[in-house]
Amino acid sequence: MVTNAIVKKSMMWNLWHGCHKLSPGCKHCYVYRGDARRDVDSSIVTKTKNFDLPLCKKRNGEYKIPQGTLVYTCFTSDFFVEDADEWRDAAWNMIRQRSDLDFLMITKRIDRFKECLPADWEDGYDNVTICCTVENQACAAYRLPIYKTAPIKHKVIICEPLLEEIDLRPYAIGEWIEQVVAGGESGKEARECHFDWIMALREVCMESGAAFWFKQTGAKFVKDGRLFLVKRQFQHSQARKANINFSGSSQSEIVEITDC
Repeated sequence: MVTNAIVKKSMMWNLWHGCHKLSPGCKHCYVYRGDARRDVDSSIVTKTKNFDLPLCKKRNGEYKIPQGTLVYTCFTSDFFVEDADEWRDAAWNMIRQRSDLDFLMITKRIDRFKECLPADWEDGYDNVTICCTVENQACAAYRLPIYKTAPIKHKVIICEPLLEEIDLRPYAIGEWIEQVVAGGESGKEARECHFDWIMALREVCMESGAAFWFKQTGAKFVKDGRLFLVKRQFQHSQARKANINFSGSSQSEIVEITDC
């Protein structure tokens, strides 16, 4: 279980690359921005050379990804994107074989979850955390009822990029969510993120007992009516300085999710 463990090691596993913009949070996607600089078409989904990374071994026979590692999975795509349907069974097989690793993935396609499961999923794999992104109230209203009933052992709500105040109270998150992550949008075209919106999410977490993590301010951060233009290298550190992270009623370890 990721949130109850002290994770000392982490690694990125981008087994396929590319995606299709789906909702308002995708407008200024960091993958699209990075690919544009390399003249790469982000809408073309391709299997990467690291596809089988979890099973790769060193010359001495040890796995290249050591036991106990937190594996950030498919962060330059969406694990449930339609274009990857032909590769997903093989991906699940690797995740099943490496039960000594913790795999964490973020999706905006929770509505495709049930049709993308392995045959032996049942109520979920112990070593898989599936995070659901909700960037505004409309996305929360559509995705969270699906997410709540989905058979997943470990669930985290990602409110990033946070585009407006979101009320999570109707979803009784304390009953089924381990953590809420919130943050603003990066990039030159970033939309504003308001500190009041961040604090509203934190308040719900404190009421419900779910852990809360303020991940980053974003490039345009509004606090006390003042707009701050925050350089990329300071967006995470400024969020940490707010000192508002909350470990939840179980005092579980906060999962620090890498840039997404």
